Amino acid sequence: MWKVLIVDDEEGVCELLRDVLEDAGFETWIAYTAREAISILESKTPDTILLDIRLPDADGIQLISEFKDMGIQVPIILMTAFGTTEIAIQAMKQGAHDYLNKPLNLDELLLTVQKAVKMQQLVSEVATLREELDQETDAVDNLIGQSRHMQDVFKLIGKVADSDITVLIQGESGTGKEVVARAIHNNSRRSNRPFIKINCGSIPEHLMESELFGHEKGAFTGAIYQKPGKFELAHSGTVFLDEIGELPLHTQVKLLRVLQEKEFERVGGTKCIKVDVRILAATNRNLKAMVEEGHFREDLYYRINVVNIKIPPLRERKDDISLLVNHFLNKYAKKYNKEISGIYQNAMTSLINYNWPGNVRELKNICEQAVVMSRGPTIMFEDLPLPLNGDLMLGNNNSDTLPLVINKNKTLKEVVAEVEKQMILTALNENNWNRQETAKALGLNRRSLYAKMKEFDLLDGQ
Repeated sequence: MWKVLIVDDEEGVCELLRDVLEDAGFETWIAYTAREAISILESKTPDTILLDIRLPDADGIQLISEFKDMGIQVPIILMTAFGTTEIAIQAMKQGAHDYLNKPLNLDELLLTVQKAVKMQQLVSEVATLREELDQETDAVDNLIGQSRHMQDVFKLIGKVADSDITVLIQGESGTGKEVVARAIHNNSRRSNRPFIKINCGSIPEHLMESELFGHEKGAFTGAIYQKPGKFELAHSGTVFLDEIGELPLHTQVKLLRVLQEKEFERVGGTKCIKVDVRILAATNRNLKAMVEEGHFREDLYYRINVVNIKIPPLRERKDDISLLVNHFLNKYAKKYNKEISGIYQNAMTSLINYNWPGNVRELKNICEQAVVMSRGPTIMFEDLPLPLNGDLMLGNNNSDTLPLVINKNKTLKEVVAEVEKQMILTALNENNWNRQETAKALGLNRRSLYAKMKEFDLLDGQ
């Protein structure tokens, strides 16, 4: 049911509007002063607000700014008995959705309210869809992989997803820790409930407890309104504590209580708030070493490290690079409306040989830049944005090397086989078909290399 807050000092007007709106299926709340309206908005969120311009304790147009400061982002319809062009312009400048002149035309009012709530519904749906699309895109980008390391990660996600067990996700920056957390949430029984991410490294220490657990009005300077914290907003869903190693020690104590007792108090409050949340945590730091150094509580470490998922850096799963490159080039070709059909062998070899300190995130950015910089349908070595250390400058910089074709119609297995075959051929040629040196260059043993050469009919090549 859509909810409307009516703010007007005339009791008769409020009762008339309540009758009209409730007959049309709306739920209504009434406030006769600005103070009463603010009090209602501290604990309730309407879908639109009907606001009189002249109130006993405030100017309605100025009150719009105060509502915005509270985080109220709903359409506001102003009502006035003194309709002038100046007031209309001023109202719209302050962000009013519309304004109506008194005496009110009830049919016009009802139509205006209906349009306002439909617009609010559309805005909410678009925001939700955009967030879901971003999450799905990130998930695809980061969870692509056929390597043994990534298969182990996938298996662990499948095992823990449908339980409420606490999981610690560890890995370098850019490996996809948040994506793993979202995959766990999306495959759990809480998937239709909130997923609240908290970046512990980006919140100032003096605001940390307020952000996590909320605060009461007047709890500290600047606490003008009561504010629910992230844990309260995540009730029945999942809280993802990213970079948990940055959490201050005094906040770690309160987090431990939430893990053990499922309860907390807001900053400046005495009321115990019960919450049902699942906690996932991530870090790129060595928490065990931090415990030994006294920077992280040992009891908290063991509470969050019930199941540990370690995401390998990209340099340790180079089997996945060609798949990721294929995916990213297709993705950004669509985004920038370019016809990209492949990548030259020497460019792919350079990407595979690079150490990737920024992991998948860095590879994604380089592929995007390569698509933008490309002058033809095939990505050339020269199209790659070279990192400062020059590590991509490996091998023969010869742009007429045989291109690797990127074909969306091929199966994953076919793409992998094509890339493997061309990589083996290149390595064999570079090592004069010396199998021992070739195997070493590819990071294989001789038996594995022989099996691959047999599979690709290369045994009679030299």
